[in-house]
Amino acid sequence: MQTRVLGKSGLAVSALGFGCMGLDFSYGHKVTRQEGIGLIRKAVELGVTFFDTAEVYGPFTNEDMVGEALRPLRDRVVIATKFGFEIVDGRMAGTNSRPENIRHVADASLKRLGIDVIDLFYQHRVDPHVPIEEVAGTVKDLVAAGKVRHFGLSEPGAQTVRRAHAVHPVAALQNEYSLWTRGPETNGIIETCEELGIGLVPYSPLGKGFLTGTMGKDTKIAENDFRKILPRFTPEAMERNQALVDLLKRIAGEKSATPAQVALAWLLAQRPWIVPIPGTTKLHRLEENLGAADVALTAADLAAIRLALAEIDIEGARYPAQLQAMLGL
Repeated sequence: MQTRVLGKSGLAVSALGFGCMGLDFSYGHKVTRQEGIGLIRKAVELGVTFFDTAEVYGPFTNEDMVGEALRPLRDRVVIATKFGFEIVDGRMAGTNSRPENIRHVADASLKRLGIDVIDLFYQHRVDPHVPIEEVAGTVKDLVAAGKVRHFGLSEPGAQTVRRAHAVHPVAALQNEYSLWTRGPETNGIIETCEELGIGLVPYSPLGKGFLTGTMGKDTKIAENDFRKILPRFTPEAMERNQALVDLLKRIAGEKSATPAQVALAWLLAQRPWIVPIPGTTKLHRLEENLGAADVALTAADLAAIRLALAEIDIEGARYPAQLQAMLGL
């Protein structure tokens, strides 16, 4: 597996990471703990060194699983987790990035993961009630205390990134970025990362499964699958958005690849400091995803994709209104 460095942070990771959320959270289907541990360890065998979790996934169970899987391999991996939500009775109840909560989450995450230091600690969503300078200062103290190595932000706006970075260097941003979510190209995020030397870690790089080419208007989404509430996953939107999948299938045919591999290869080709974190519950999908690192898209391929994308209008918002309101603050 090729490695990449997240901006100027010096944090070197595999070119493709592993997003662990879906192992037991959000998608309606949970693997058993032992299945999850086995898949995570297999990812390490295959060259993945970058694993992403969060306290809110479960909540708490995902960190527990990731910790058990990776503790024996600790010297070979980079572990990222997140703070920033209030969790009440096992449910997410708004944001909470008050300093005392950040410190509490750091200690609790370290305990669940069973490690001495968190490699990358992201604010999961910007808290409108806590100045970002206060958040960055608190993480700076955690770095000084040896509990955290690097500071990250998820779904901030560009000005928030600049304000945080002025207090303590931001190593990485975890924002949604894919062929059907290209906001970072126009909202200042990629430009800010380039200027300040910050890595970009796209989550949902396969469009929450849609860009794999395995979903369509007849796909039945389970009631406990969070895609059920997402505007892009109505039957009508999936039918309209098939044009994007058709494009991926056409290019995949030319490259002897799969649509998922083309979608990931496209992200890898955008900048050398971009590290997507696709997730899966299946070994064959993990192997397929990692194969994307070997799919070479030429400048002509990328130009053709851009021209084709310009003709495709993506139907549906990323999130319902209440979740959309938490993005880009």
